[in-house]
Amino acid sequence: MTASPSGRKIERLLIVRLGAMGDVIHTLPAVQILREAFPATSIGWLIEERWAELLCAPDTSRRGPRSPQRPVADWVHTVNLIDWRKSLWSLRTIEEIATVWNDVRAMHYEITVDLQGAIRSAVLAQCSGASVVWGSAEPRESPASILYTREVIPYGRHVVEQNASLAAEVAGKYKIVIPRPELPRNRQTEEQIEEHLASSQVRSLVILNPGAGWGAKRWPAKRYGEVARVLGELGLRSIVNCGPGEAALVREVEAASQGAAFGMQLSITQLIAITRHARLFIGGDTGPMHMAAALQVPVVAIFGPTDPARNGPYGTRSIVLRSAASPTTHRRRPEPDPGMLEISAEEVITAAMRLLSEETI
Repeated sequence: MTASPSGRKIERLLIVRLGAMGDVIHTLPAVQILREAFPATSIGWLIEERWAELLCAPDTSRRGPRSPQRPVADWVHTVNLIDWRKSLWSLRTIEEIATVWNDVRAMHYEITVDLQGAIRSAVLAQCSGASVVWGSAEPRESPASILYTREVIPYGRHVVEQNASLAAEVAGKYKIVIPRPELPRNRQTEEQIEEHLASSQVRSLVILNPGAGWGAKRWPAKRYGEVARVLGELGLRSIVNCGPGEAALVREVEAASQGAAFGMQLSITQLIAITRHARLFIGGDTGPMHMAAALQVPVVAIFGPTDPARNGPYGTRSIVLRSAASPTTHRRRPEPDPGMLEISAEEVITAAMRLLSEETI
């Protein structure tokens, strides 16, 4: 057991951060701060099932002693909110909700920390059974704060710093060093990736990520292909990460690359494993970009409507390209941001070569 700032002993603490990929990765340093402050406290994490591999490798127990396969959380609890909403009153959904919630409440968490700041995450935090629920005084969705018993005004420009400041307040710390995020390792998957790269004769790997959460954040796929073609002439092989529904984008990149790039549809565990081998990542404001930064892979970040000071690559060497014409907005427009279209393939290639050249410095 470890004492809280009030002197109370804490046996169990629950984190609520449901998703998505980049947001979970941005939360990892905050949870590691809590881990360091409360080394004897058991920490659980409530997360969407589809993102659970960011915390726990497949075929690994989701509770018990931590390991490289589950490095941060002692317990991983999962929800399926998207599926549940589709059939909220079905017997199967009711049984699944009951199972998850009985599991969470059976842990008797004393403190819950909502690091998402949404109404749904605040409701789940409040329903956890913990007597103390911490959250931001300036949550993403304002009504969420009504459900907190303790509020923190976060500080810092980047979302990693904001999350860390909330965790520091919970821990009673005033000076913090933001730790490097830890992601699960799966030896079998890593061996499979190594064999695939060897059989494909890939020695110098660049990851391209043309997809994004919405159209305004997408740099043209053809330009990714042009970048891959030039890098290929320099002996660098590019793989194109293919997320759900992005097959057409990937084919366009492959065609423009003239054989220098090939697409791969990867699970989260596979993406973690292959990113560890990359010399460079090129992409926009997406989960895979934040994963690359967490693994300290150099990043060429192509930004449009989102603010790189808040959401840019954190903790790694990077070059952010953004046009002054891009407004800062989170409106989910389907069409590309006009400012992103002003960023040329030549600018991206120049940034890539600069980062690659710094490897030897």
